[in-house]
Amino acid sequence: MELILKQDVENLGFKDDIVTVKSGYGRNFLIPQGHAVLATSSAKKVLAENLKQRAFKEKKIIEEAEKTAEAIKALNLKITAKATEGASAGDKLFGSVTKLDLVSAFEKEGHTVDKKFISIVGGNIKRLGLYSAAIRLHREVTFDIEFEVIPEN
Repeated sequence: MELILKQDVENLGFKDDIVTVKSGYGRNFLIPQGHAVLATSSAKKVLAENLKQRAFKEKKIIEEAEKTAEAIKALNLKITAKATEGASAGDKLFGSVTKLDLVSAFEKEGHTVDKKFISIVGGNIKRLGLYSAAIRLHREVTFDIEFEVIPEN
């Protein structure tokens, strides 16, 4: 079943992509939830025209996202977290460092990034050290940033 996505769907595609899915998934989830519409020939023509008109606006948005990406890459992020003390305890954290901690670190530096566009390599962080996260500001602007988890004093 061919569908046109009306919004971004994780692990499937971005808004205005034409995707092929199993008919049950499309008929029972994507279409009723308003995530997609059937990709008929007339819907494809309308989509092509909309994409043509949006191409110019999109270029400006991509340039802004690239500027923001360069500014974020230049940051030297250090996230503080409560950690165990002593030689035998190692470098374990009380709790974990998540996407929300990264979002708040970006906001302190004056950048807004939605948590759903951040992917921490390995999931939640439970130890001190240097880590990496993938950030997607636009469908064409994705980058990795390194950050360090340090103990609170």
